[in-house]
Amino acid sequence: MIIKLLFFASYQDIAGSSEQSIDLPDASTVDDASAWLVDRFPNFAEALPKGRVAVNLEFAEPSQSLADGDEVAFMPPVSGG
Repeated sequence: MIIKLLFFASYQDIAGSSEQSIDLPDASTVDDASAWLVDRFPNFAEALPKGRVAVNLEFAEPSQSLADGDEVAFMPPVSGG
């Protein structure tokens, strides 16, 4: 299945782009997409646990299943007030 990964703020710097389409096996999860990122961009190993993930504009847990065409957004923590 093809999913689109979206990267925001410092995660764009790590990935080298704001988005990327990837092919994952059927029945993959958010955790599988995260593992794909860490495999290709090792700097995500330290960064991802600090941020949030959303699937199709809704916050998601690592165990959430993905479907063909989903958009998975990776967002680093933000500060400010």
